Amino acid sequence: MIDLNDIAVFVKVAQFESFSRAAQSLGMPVSTVSRKVSALEDQLGVTLLQRTTRKLTLTAQARAYVSQCSEALNHLADAERVLTETQRKPEGLLKISVPVILGQETFYEFLSDFLKAYPRIQVDLFVTNLFLDLIAENVDIAIRFGELRDSTIVAQKIGKSVRYVVASPQYLAGRPVPVKPEDLESHPCVLLNGRNNEGEWHLVSGRKSVKIQVSGPVSSRDFQTASAFTYRGHGIGLLPSTYCDDQIAAGKLVRLLPDWSSPEIVVHAVYPTRRFLPAKLQVFLDELKAWKSPLWIPLR
Repeated sequence: MIDLNDIAVFVKVAQFESFSRAAQSLGMPVSTVSRKVSALEDQLGVTLLQRTTRKLTLTAQARAYVSQCSEALNHLADAERVLTETQRKPEGLLKISVPVILGQETFYEFLSDFLKAYPRIQVDLFVTNLFLDLIAENVDIAIRFGELRDSTIVAQKIGKSVRYVVASPQYLAGRPVPVKPEDLESHPCVLLNGRNNEGEWHLVSGRKSVKIQVSGPVSSRDFQTASAFTYRGHGIGLLPSTYCDDQIAAGKLVRLLPDWSSPEIVVHAVYPTRRFLPAKLQVFLDELKAWKSPLWIPLR
């Protein structure tokens, strides 16, 4: 069986095109390097290097061989680094991007608990609705709702969200109850990211799908605010089930159009590459998947 050390020595010689420089890089005598390359040639039955007193040249077969070997050796080196990294305590700067909708007290509490559990990690937090270029901005991980635009990034599903049409009993008192999605157009609604306090709600019921133009007195950029004004009777809201279930059970909210809801929205944690995840990122992913977020239902 061919010795991997002999292959590694040959690849180093090929990279430098010199026995002496390869020997210096490897910390070996030149004679040892030469002997290992010769042993590899003998085992393969192929001439890898053409040697003259002035020049060292790779044969055509050697060029193809070194290309394949270099990639395999890189994978082995990555595996060794991963093993080494997992033995270390998670530490260092972790850059996180989250949408504005997540910039609220519940997430800050989660992040605070995470930092207390891993005191050697520091966090640089971007709260923005912009889809940052993770590589260009050197971002370690981002949380994103809905369809992903960039197919080159690695994505892990961490949850799903569905939104219900709801209103408070206070709002419904003396008003006609909507019986079909189109009825919402004649009601004031509490909006999320509404432009000029107008917005489009996409609702589904089985295979049926409709898009309704709604408007109202309040628009905000986070569900916490939208839910607060819905609870207070300022209009009909389209809120995550995780915000509504307890309120509906307690009689503080009424679910309207119970056969209709938003399409299911998948929540992803995305990061630049799956190769060699640093410990700081791995522990954050683990904690994120275990967190009971008010914005999504965890995947089981």
